[in-house]
Amino acid sequence: MEQDKTEQAQQETQSSYIKMKKFKFVMLLFFLVFLTAGITTFALAFGDEKAVNVGVTERSEFQKLYEAYDKLNQNYYKDLDQDKLVNGAINGMIDSVGDPYSDYMNEEEAKKFQESISSSFEGIGAEIQEKDGYISIVSPIKGSPAEKAGLQPNDIITKVDDKSIQGMSVTDAVLLIRGEKGTKVTLTIQRPGQDKPMEVTITRDEIPIETVYAEMKDNGVAEIQITSFSENTYKELTEALNEMNHKGMKKLVLDLRQNPGGLLDQAVKISNLFVPEGEVLFQVKDSNGKVEKYVSESGQKVEVPTAVLVDEGSASAAEILSAAVSESNDIPLVGTKTFGKGTVQTAETFKDGSNMKFTTAKWLTPKGNWIHEKGIKPDVEVKMPDYAQLPYINPDKELKEEDLSDSVKTAEQMLEALDLDPGKVDGYYDADTTAAVKEFQGENDLEVTGTLNGETILKLMTDLREKLKENDPQLKKAIEVLNKDQ
Repeated sequence: MEQDKTEQAQQETQSSYIKMKKFKFVMLLFFLVFLTAGITTFALAFGDEKAVNVGVTERSEFQKLYEAYDKLNQNYYKDLDQDKLVNGAINGMIDSVGDPYSDYMNEEEAKKFQESISSSFEGIGAEIQEKDGYISIVSPIKGSPAEKAGLQPNDIITKVDDKSIQGMSVTDAVLLIRGEKGTKVTLTIQRPGQDKPMEVTITRDEIPIETVYAEMKDNGVAEIQITSFSENTYKELTEALNEMNHKGMKKLVLDLRQNPGGLLDQAVKISNLFVPEGEVLFQVKDSNGKVEKYVSESGQKVEVPTAVLVDEGSASAAEILSAAVSESNDIPLVGTKTFGKGTVQTAETFKDGSNMKFTTAKWLTPKGNWIHEKGIKPDVEVKMPDYAQLPYINPDKELKEEDLSDSVKTAEQMLEALDLDPGKVDGYYDADTTAAVKEFQGENDLEVTGTLNGETILKLMTDLREKLKENDPQLKKAIEVLNKDQ
């Protein structure tokens, strides 16, 4: 996932806050190079680098690895790339951990990744993760092509441009999915609860760098959405809060839906705004079982009544903030259960430019709960309407009378949700469907053909998103909760 990989590239900054030097853990990286006498192995330990030369003291646990390496080199039927062997060994070691949040990029992959996120961030705009051999969506970014295409949390990407990515690492998948602005990529998506996969063609674009969006609603209620936690999110949020205060903010709805997380230090600074001084923000449990608590400090605080919106796309740092405000300040959470990522990662870049990200600790809520793979249950559960889960319709394909398909059924459901009558919703494009499409086209100054394609399909999906925004049941419930607490 792209956002996940951006998070990876900035982990060293966040690790300074988390004080990782207090955790006792060791990571091993070995480079195998030829010497006249044999193979030299280097063990790189966190904060301490030691060279172990052949003839000094060899690590007995690596003997099996040495033997496999030698046998391949001596007996394989063709010449082998030594760097690929080493990188493969490292990849295998990390894969064996079975952690979707630990990953390795060789020198070439790391270089391509850095180039892809430097100066401009172009792609589809979605965080992805690997789990059980599959690549799935954690959350699309607000305003991104992925969001506009209707991608949703837990969507499984099975193919990229008809190439299977099952068993592929997140790094490799990102490099396939990401690309230059204006280019297209076709993803084959398997959505939970649907029998058949669907193809989604997305035009890559520059991904929005803003992470905070503020809007004043009626009766002094401000809605502020945080889409991710990047290096400027705290600054953006404080500016938004000041703007809303000047506009007469009396209540606040903080929207963390579809927020895949990001930098921990930003989540901590923002949690400080909502949690009283001295109260616990979160806890970190290292590999030795040692638990350290992090508490709120003095400084600027949000004083107005607040509610927080969460959903299955709220992950990682968004969950840290949600748990902090809920358990340490009784701020109500409204929406659906969160994603469930309760681990902390750090990243190390090696001398040759390769990069290794791995999990170093668990984070716990203020009350000591570990939400990993369980998520956080909101105080007030509110689901979105069924039409919010409708799949994407490919605008490059034409749907017309007499067609029978799942895409036709989806279009009928969309028309029905927009208060148009497509007749029986059964996937058959009949005369009633044609009449509903013509009515929709006429109302929106589109060419009236009765056929669904291109501009009509895009407008249909856009209007559905706008209706969802205007009739957001989760936001309405959050405002209702705030009014009740007066």
